[in-house]
Amino acid sequence: MKKLGDRLLHRVTKALNSDHHCSEGTSGLRHRQDLRMPSQGVRLHIQDRYVVMDNGILQVTLSKPGGIITGIKYNSIDNVLEVRNKETNRGYRDLHWNEPGGKGIFDVISGVTFRVIVETEEQVEISFVRTWDPSLEGKYIPLNIDKRFIMLRGSSGVYSYGIYEHLKEWPAFELGETRIAFKLRKDKFHYMAMADDRKRIMPFPDDLCKGRCQTLDYQEASLLTAPCDPHLQGEVDDKYQYSSENKDLRVHGWISFDPPVGFWQITPSNEFRSGGPLKQNLTSHVGPTTLAVFHSTHYAGKTMMPRFECGEPWKKVYGPVFIYLNSTANRDESLYLWDDAKIKMMAEVESWPYSFVASEDYPKSEERGRVHGRLLIRDRFMSNDLISAEGACVGLAPPGDAGSWQIECKGYQFWAIADEPGYFSIENVRPGEYNLYAWVPGFIGDYHNNTIVSVTSGCKIEMGDIVYEPPRDGPTLWEIGIPDRKASEFFIPDPDPTLVNRALVHHQDRFRQYGLWKRYTDLYPNDDLVYTVGVSNYRRDWFFAQVPRKKGDVHEGTTWQIRFKLENTDQKGNYKLRVAIASATLAELQVRVNDAEANRPLFTTGLIGRDNSIARHGVHGVYMLYTVNIPGNRFVQGDNTIFLKQPRCNGPFQGIMYDYLRLEGPP
Repeated sequence: MKKLGDRLLHRVTKALNSDHHCSEGTSGLRHRQDLRMPSQGVRLHIQDRYVVMDNGILQVTLSKPGGIITGIKYNSIDNVLEVRNKETNRGYRDLHWNEPGGKGIFDVISGVTFRVIVETEEQVEISFVRTWDPSLEGKYIPLNIDKRFIMLRGSSGVYSYGIYEHLKEWPAFELGETRIAFKLRKDKFHYMAMADDRKRIMPFPDDLCKGRCQTLDYQEASLLTAPCDPHLQGEVDDKYQYSSENKDLRVHGWISFDPPVGFWQITPSNEFRSGGPLKQNLTSHVGPTTLAVFHSTHYAGKTMMPRFECGEPWKKVYGPVFIYLNSTANRDESLYLWDDAKIKMMAEVESWPYSFVASEDYPKSEERGRVHGRLLIRDRFMSNDLISAEGACVGLAPPGDAGSWQIECKGYQFWAIADEPGYFSIENVRPGEYNLYAWVPGFIGDYHNNTIVSVTSGCKIEMGDIVYEPPRDGPTLWEIGIPDRKASEFFIPDPDPTLVNRALVHHQDRFRQYGLWKRYTDLYPNDDLVYTVGVSNYRRDWFFAQVPRKKGDVHEGTTWQIRFKLENTDQKGNYKLRVAIASATLAELQVRVNDAEANRPLFTTGLIGRDNSIARHGVHGVYMLYTVNIPGNRFVQGDNTIFLKQPRCNGPFQGIMYDYLRLEGPP
């Protein structure tokens, strides 16, 4: 195993060193790929227990009628999936669900009927359906599930989508997660890539077995003590370190160096994903495993678990996503497979919505609508004129309340970024009824227009100029942080030097290092954080998460202080403390003014949040905004202190990550 690790390191080093003389770059890879493409049409071979799709570039074998991908033959690899796994544990769609109040059930979805939807030389589309009836109550989720697979002539990959349907008369249930998973060959795929600055040689799955690692504070996190590749000795591996926001989660996967082959999962649209553009999901991790997550409760908790009632009809199409394989004849160019995968991803995004999907539940481009307009901001304490909402995230999601899009799971969402003057154009919207939502970097709160936007086939809807008035009652006396719905601008400590993921050292996402919550106790062993307005710097002096302090074997709540001066006070007026929270996990925020020992806080949120973002290395979860009314007679002329107490302390991960705080004077 040590020799294998040394060989692997040598190949990566050689590939990296070849960057300066490989002038043809990714175009050379794609050209060679195209030269290998035969003119063979797509062929479908139907056997007793299997179905094989073959276009001369790759062969995809699925169980019949289950619709589990048991094999993908590509280039010189007979099967890129892990042949040592059972056939049901190679390429599959699964879900996690429960009856209301019942225990969770994990289910690898296996079809019971198979049929051919399209069969031509240009395209094959096949279907594997599992239907539900009352005799299956309690055993299977009450959904009809249609798993579809598409192969095109000349395409180096396969598309997959699923149609989930709940009939009105069927019983209630809750859906925790649904996704597609691929388990690749561990003797081939060792290099993982999900972004230009997040790619690396990964541990072997054996490294997470007893005797080779030490399990840390939760089972997903491991310290590698005797890895197969000695160069990984002493590193931490945790699949949550490779999570990504939906808006950035377009392509990820693995590279084999012998032979040089890439396996990539491409998601060309976020319309079917739950939780909007900022929702975080898992990507690829040690296995080697690659996921296409459509819905999960990660970084949100139970608020992200939809409940479907008896009497509630529902249908949703998840996908299609594209599984792309590429290769090169030159092993020294193996790492360029990632660049080629990014180019392919952009081509798939440009092709959305696809024209070749056969289901009537998937509307084509001409059957969709377009919504455009301009978003402006009115904040009279910043400008007498309307302000352009440049960079605003503007979207259509099912009707709800302000901010409800971030926990919306049942419908579809469509988002766009406003340009410099604030204009936005939301394209390729499925027919349906929506509300318009937005949030603007640099401003607190959520914009919500409760007017129903009815999108019909081929429509173009002009919303005109829309004005968002962020919460504001008075002038800013002081502020801490940047209102961007994240805690990443605050102080992110260095990790414990014995618990490091080297790929995240000096990384913009250094908050994904393991165990950063423990560093609070190291930095503040006895007394809590004190922030002095006008003296302190939030990038240096405001810890990214208010977590409990560990004292021996127990944890204790923490109370942070914001100290500031008021030259004059309006004893009869009202001040406003705006507290934007980026994430909370079984926490409580109590606010006191100039009296830390007051029996009753001036304000409390009560128990809030189930994001678990602290443990899962995120700097945000579900955004919340609170306004605390502070009577002027609570302040004094001169020195004042606001106390922020987080008393909940049953474990290390209970806490709050702030996005932004602002004290406003009386109007």
